[in-house]
Amino acid sequence: MIKLKVKTYCLGMWQTNSYVVSAEETDKCWIIDAGFDPERMVADIKIKELKPEYLIYTHAHLDHIAGTAVIRKAFPEIKTAICEVEKSFLGDPSKNLSASAGMSVTADDADITLTDGQSLDFEGLPFTVLTTPGHSPGGICLYQKDSGLLFAGDTIFQGSVGRYDFPTSNGEALFSSIKTKLLPLPDETKVFPGHGGTTTIGDEKAHNPFLI
Repeated sequence: MIKLKVKTYCLGMWQTNSYVVSAEETDKCWIIDAGFDPERMVADIKIKELKPEYLIYTHAHLDHIAGTAVIRKAFPEIKTAICEVEKSFLGDPSKNLSASAGMSVTADDADITLTDGQSLDFEGLPFTVLTTPGHSPGGICLYQKDSGLLFAGDTIFQGSVGRYDFPTSNGEALFSSIKTKLLPLPDETKVFPGHGGTTTIGDEKAHNPFLI
């Protein structure tokens, strides 16, 4: 089994975590979320001579899609992927919340739409799409069972959970997503959230004040 590597880039004014997933055994990589000002991340990918296959959005809020144009220009072959529920958010500033922030952030239509339980293959390692609505209606997490990795977007954070006071948020759905999709995962599962530091499922079950 190949050993995955995860590089974190904290990008933009909202300090959004964008991740580059790679492995020594291949030049393929994936990018998870496209924060503002991704030039440093793009430069690192080029220096390492990696070939991004996918840009996967955990959800379509402005701070997770704003870097798309820079990434697409640097890597024209990359394919973008988003939950089907939020595919219309990419080109709509009111839906992706950029309008309410006084901006007009858009991204091109996604190449691939994702559904719950769908599997994406990284050199023989399956990543499972877990739909986790709540913070946004089409939020997803990506789970790699063999490596024990979860890319959680803004569903859960170290010691906190995603905001649910936005117009398209739903607090009841958020907590249901966390309790039914995330907390049943093994305690040692390493969580890579959309903001803040990494954590584990076990730590959040034991210490997250929103979940105790």
